[in-house]
Amino acid sequence: MKLLYAAGWTYVVLALAITYRATRTDAMMPPEPAYAPVLPVPAAPLAPAPAVSWYDRIRPHCNPVEVEVAIRSNPVPDNFTGQASAAACYALAGKIERATQYIDGLPEERRAEAASIVFAAGHPVADAGDDEAAGPIMELVVRYIPNHYMALYHAGIAQFRTGELAAAERNLEAFLQHYNSKDGWTQNAQETLRSIRRGAR
Repeated sequence: MKLLYAAGWTYVVLALAITYRATRTDAMMPPEPAYAPVLPVPAAPLAPAPAVSWYDRIRPHCNPVEVEVAIRSNPVPDNFTGQASAAACYALAGKIERATQYIDGLPEERRAEAASIVFAAGHPVADAGDDEAAGPIMELVVRYIPNHYMALYHAGIAQFRTGELAAAERNLEAFLQHYNSKDGWTQNAQETLRSIRRGAR
């Protein structure tokens, strides 16, 4: 009986010793973080902004007052796009001779392509009804692309409205030769030609 009693107390003492040791060991350990550390993520580099073209920069200044100073301050790029864009800018400014110089400075086989760029710049002017500005621009385009029916149409209508009746008749007749759709453009060209011919009689 005494043996069992002694064994029981031995078990209790050992259990207390083991518990004390475990508690002391845990107290000496650093506390675990409440959450996993978040490593900083390097920011992705920003995509470069699209480059602004020479024409985009110069376009607001393509008018008779500012164009020369603007181009002097922003030299024309020495390539096809730059030369064609300069022609477009000068055409918008009403300086047709300067525009012609830039187109003629290009290889002959690329002049029609440059004239197409001039047309694209001048087309909104024609659509807006600014006949005094649109007529010379479209006439310039026709000089290099004689079968450009939209340039022929806009040139003819603008010239009719500004009293250049011979040029208007020539361009509208050429328009009808190259454009075969029976639509409002055709009808308007035909009516304009009839007006010109009635006035000539």
